[in-house]
Formats: sequence, structure tokens, C-alpha cells
Amino acid sequence: MEVLMSQAQPAGRARLIPLRETLPRMLRDPLAALVHFGHESGGEVVRLNLGTMRPYLVTHPEHLQQILRDTTNYIRDGESMLWRSIRRVVGEAILVTEGEVWESSRDTLQPLFTKQRVEQMVDRMAVAIAEAIDALGEPARQGVAVDSMTLMSRIVCQATTRVLFGRKISVGDAVEIFGHLGTITRTMVFRLLVPSAPYWVPLPGDRAFRKAVAAIDTLVLPIIRTERANPGEGDDIIAALCRPRANGLQVSEEQVRSDLVAMFSTATETTVGVLSWLWPVLEKYPEVADRLYAEVDEVVGRGPVQRAHIPRMRYTRMVLDEMLRLWPAGWNIPRTAAEEQVLGRVRIEAGATILVSPYATQRMEQFWDRPDAFDPERFAPDRPRREHRYSYFPFGGGPHQCIGQHLFLLEAPIIIATLLSRYRFQLGGPADLKARLGASLRPRPNTLTLLPRHDHSSVS
Repeated sequence: MEVLMSQAQPAGRARLIPLRETLPRMLRDPLAALVHFGHESGGEVVRLNLGTMRPYLVTHPEHLQQILRDTTNYIRDGESMLWRSIRRVVGEAILVTEGEVWESSRDTLQPLFTKQRVEQMVDRMAVAIAEAIDALGEPARQGVAVDSMTLMSRIVCQATTRVLFGRKISVGDAVEIFGHLGTITRTMVFRLLVPSAPYWVPLPGDRAFRKAVAAIDTLVLPIIRTERANPGEGDDIIAALCRPRANGLQVSEEQVRSDLVAMFSTATETTVGVLSWLWPVLEKYPEVADRLYAEVDEVVGRGPVQRAHIPRMRYTRMVLDEMLRLWPAGWNIPRTAAEEQVLGRVRIEAGATILVSPYATQRMEQFWDRPDAFDPERFAPDRPRREHRYSYFPFGGGPHQCIGQHLFLLEAPIIIATLLSRYRFQLGGPADLKARLGASLRPRPNTLTLLPRHDHSSVS
């Protein structure tokens, strides 16, 4: 697709969308506003007048590729917008920093997430997931409704603590940490909507935010201190972060804490957030539910789920890809121009904020047919390849692409197949597919009543 600049637009300057258009839409529904401005721009780089700030909105895949691959000229500035709020949670962590600290953390953690190593963890992960789902048997037999987010977080936390954290974080503590992170993602939204407000100006949610951060520290700092006092040769994240770095860089307790919390959030938030959309989707689209159940019955039967099943669960992967398209956990990944740049024939000044939103690009009609429709068939293996690589980037891209992507794409099908091989469900309320805005996207709270499909008392 050729990106055309408006003939009336002065050369080298982005078209400015006036405050009278941006502010009402952003206040009413920021997610819908980004999609609207993306549609309106036709993929051009435009500038949004938000009063105290005027960020550039970049939605075209060719421009996104340039930004996400170039970590020298387009940086994650810890003092801007989202990164400033995230830094209050994870400090100078791998999620936020650039340069030597980021490189050291990345080099330390990347070997734990190679495709080969993650595939070796699959069997252990499947056992942990099955054990977590075993605990649902009694509530299901009694017909007791359970909170859908709590259900998913318990399953994911059990798998994560066993496989990635070497059982050094208990499942109970992991669920508690996840709950505090949920509070943080909800309360951050006020700071995101008023990014220019200094921190000495109190905003709604600030007190709950601080309490959640302090509660996480109370849980993780004793674990870190114990590990740093006796660093072992374990192959888990905590052991890796606490060992001396290969490059000789001295890493403080604060740095280890920052990276640990960041990795815990990455390993749980994306999986729980994306999978929580499964229930309203299956309620809203019974034909998708029927195909998914049929595939699980054909491939897995009554279980247990094994590594060999995953490549055969093609429709499950298509459903996952479509959920990631419509509700990417990282809906907003801004960058800052380190120096003056030219992007799509638009001149961008040094220090300017650039809005990069997978949510917006992945819902634009310029790049997707019927973008608002839930249609897993768009990801069918026999479909032609997408014209643009960065029309779909739910895990980011370039050097900062999420290192846990491959883990998610193995863990999520195991969770879906294990649940659906055992249960059907009833949603406690109407299926609501409108996202709750926060640092990540989640569906509205709902409850599930699980209905056993078979007697699993004899299934190991």
C-alpha cells in the first residue's frame, strides 16, 4: 500500500488533528479514538493535539518497522508517558531501559527463552497446568461459579512458578503478586490519561498504586536476598538474575528486583489477559466454540495434553492469533525520537513522543478486511501471507520484541485444550467484548460455572 501525503499539507510537517477533535474522543474512549485517527489518517503520520502535549501517531506497518527496529533513534524514554508509569513499578528493568543495563539483562534472560529450551519445558508445564485444573473439579461438581480472571491467574501462576521461577515463589504468593499487578494496571490509567501531571499532584488511584508496589516488594525482596546470599546454578529466572553477570557488571538488589517483577509480569499478564477473552468469545460466537471443542476432542481426547498435540491444534492457534489481534496485551508501546528524524516524509523533532499502538494498527481497514469482526479464518495456514509484516505485531518487534512470545504460544494452547477437554461452561453475565483500559487490556469481570464433560477421576 502506498502512503500518500495530503496535497494541502506543508512538506515535512505532519497534519495536526485539532484539540476539538482529539480531546472529546480521547476522554470518551481512548482505544476507539486511536483506531479512528488511524483510519482517518489512512496510514499517514499525524500529530494529535492533546493540549499539553502533541504526540505523533504512527500506524502504517512500514513506518512501524522503521521505529521498532531502530533502538538508537527511537528509544523507550523512561520519562515519557507509559514508560514513566511503568518505571514506578519495575524501576530500571529490562522492560524500560536501553543501553548497557538492558543489554546485560537481556543477555542474562534470553537463554532461558530460546525455542529449544521452551519446548523442553512443555511437558513440565502441561503437568503443572493439569494439576491446577484438577483443583476445579470440586467447584464444578457443586456448580459453584468462579471468577474467570481468578481461574486463569491460578492456572498460569502455577505453571509459571514451577517452570520459570523454580518454585521459589509459591503459587499463593504468585497469585497475590498477580493481583497487585492487576491493581497497578488499573490505577495507572489515570496517569496515562493525564501524562503531563507531576507526581506531586494527587490523582485517583495513586494511593492504591503505591500500596500495590509496596506489597509486591514485601513478597519478592526476601526471595531475592536469600538467592543472592547463596547463588546457585539453577536454570530459573531468579537464579539467573542473582548470579554474577558475564560482562562483570555489578547488579544491585534493586536492579534484580526490577527485572524479576518485570519478568513475572510479562510471564503472567499476557497469558492471563489474552486467555480471559476466551470465555466471552466462545459465548458470543458459538460456531467458534463448536470448532474448538471438536478439535480438542479429535486431537487430545480426554487428555492429558502432550507436546505432540500442539502442532495439530491449528484452529486453536488461529483463535489465539485473532484474540491477540483484537486485544493485544501491550496496546500502547510509545517511543521517543532521540534526534530529529524523517518518517514517512514527515519531519519529527528530537524529543517528540511517538504513539505506537498494535491495537490501532491491527484494527485498521487499510490493512485488514472487516477489522472489527472476530474471524479466526484470517489466520488459516492456507491463507496468503499478509502484505505487511508489521500490520500484526502483538508482541512488539525488533530487539525489544517480547522474549516470552514462544512460551506463550505453547502455554496458551495447553491451557485451552486441558480446560476444554474437561469442561463446558456457562458465563455468569452477557458476553462483553469491550476492553477495560489499563496498562494492558482485559475484559470486563465475569464469572464462570464449569460443567464437567467426563468423569476425570481416573485420568492422570
